Amino acid sequence: MSAINERRERERAHRHQLIVTAARELAEAEGWEAVTTRRLSERVEYSQPVLYSHFNGKNAIVSAVAIDGFSELAAHLRRARLAALEPGQALRAVCHAYLEFATDRPALYQAMFVLPTDVKFASAETPPPLRAAFGEFVNCFRPDNARRGLSAEIIWSALHGLAVLSDSNRIPPDGQDERLDFLVAQIADTPNGPTP
Repeated sequence: MSAINERRERERAHRHQLIVTAARELAEAEGWEAVTTRRLSERVEYSQPVLYSHFNGKNAIVSAVAIDGFSELAAHLRRARLAALEPGQALRAVCHAYLEFATDRPALYQAMFVLPTDVKFASAETPPPLRAAFGEFVNCFRPDNARRGLSAEIIWSALHGLAVLSDSNRIPPDGQDERLDFLVAQIADTPNGPTP
C-alpha cells in the first residue's frame, strides 16, 4: 500500500472514530433520540454525505458504539476478575463490575444491549470485543466444568435483567448487593461452580 493510501486509511479511521465518539457523547448527554445524522454532522463538522460514507444510518452508528462499548466492558471485567483477592471471589467481582458498568454508562449500555443493532451474539460473526467480555465470565468457572459457557450465559442474562430493571426503577437500587450475593451463591452451589 502506498504512503498516500495509508494516510487516507488513517484519516478515514480517524473520521470513523470521531463520529462514534460524538454519537456516544451526544447520547450520554441527551439520549439516543438526540443522535441524528444532522446533529452528528454539525458536531464533527463533516457533511451528512461524509457520515453516510462511513455508516449507512443510525443503526450502524449504534452498532459501532456498541462494539467500542464491548471493548471497554471486556477490559473492565478483566480488571475486576484479576483484582479479586481470592479466586472464589472472581465471579462476584466480575458481576459487580458488570452492574457498575451498566449504571455508570447508561447510554452506552443501551447501545450494547437494548437498541437495535446488527451486532451478532453467540455466532461465528460475533465481534472479538463481545467474545472477550463473555470470556471474562467463562473464566470465572473451572476449566474442567463442561457447563461453564452455559453458566456464563445464565449469569450474564440475570445481570442484564438486574441492570435493566434497576435502570427503569422497577426494582429498588438499595437491594442490588443482596441480589448479587444471592445470584452468585446459587451458581456457586451448582456442581463445578466458580473457580475455587
